[in-house]
Amino acid sequence: MARTGAGGAGGGRVKGARRPEVRLPELAPWTGGELEPDGDYDGQAFREADFVGQDAAGARFMDCALTDCAFDETRLRHARVLDTVLTGIRGVGTDLAEATLRDVELVDARLGGTQLHGSVLERVVIRGGKIDYLNLRTAKLRDVVFEGCVLVEPDFGNAALERVEFIGCTVKGADFRGVTMEDVDLRGAASLEIATGVERLSGAVISTSQLLDLAPVLAAQLGIRVED
Repeated sequence: MARTGAGGAGGGRVKGARRPEVRLPELAPWTGGELEPDGDYDGQAFREADFVGQDAAGARFMDCALTDCAFDETRLRHARVLDTVLTGIRGVGTDLAEATLRDVELVDARLGGTQLHGSVLERVVIRGGKIDYLNLRTAKLRDVVFEGCVLVEPDFGNAALERVEFIGCTVKGADFRGVTMEDVDLRGAASLEIATGVERLSGAVISTSQLLDLAPVLAAQLGIRVED
C-alpha cells in the first residue's frame, strides 16, 4: 500500500511522492547460513547478519526485515526487494545493479559506493543515515523520498526521476548529467550542492534561496560573466 505526499515542502503544484506503507506479517527468524543466487526469502527477519562478500544475485526478498546487517561487497545484482524494511544496514561496494526496490523503507543506512545503476525504485523512502558515492546512473526512480539523510556525491547520470522529494537531507556534489525530471521537489533539502548537470533541472522545483545558491553555477553554464 502507499499514501500520497502533500506536494513536498511548502506544498504547491508539484505532485508529491506516494510513500510506501509497509505492514510486515509475523516474521520467522533467519537461521543463518549464506545467501544464495536466485534465493527466495519471504517473511523473514534478518538481524545482525554478516553477508560480506556473498553472492545473492537475482534473489527475492519479500515481506522481510533486515536489521543491522553487513553488506560489504555483497552481490545482489538483479535482486528484487519488495515490501521490506532495512534498518541500520551497512556496507561498502554493495552491488544492487539492475535491482528492483518496491515499497521499501531504508532507515539509518551507512553505505559507500553502492551500485544501483540501471535499477528501478518505486515507492521507496530513504530516511536518515549517510550514503557516499551512490551510483544511480540510468536508474528509474518513481515515488522516492530522501528524508533526513546525507548523500555525498550521488550520481544520477541519465536517470529518470518522477515524483521524487528531498526533505531535510544534505546533498553534496550531486551529478545530474543527462537526468530527466518530472515533479521533483528539491525545496526541502537542508543543503543542495550540484556539481554537474544543473541545466537538467527542468521538471524540478527549487526554493528562492536555492536559486541564489545555484546562481554562480547557472551563470557559468549559460556562459554569463558576473562582475562587480
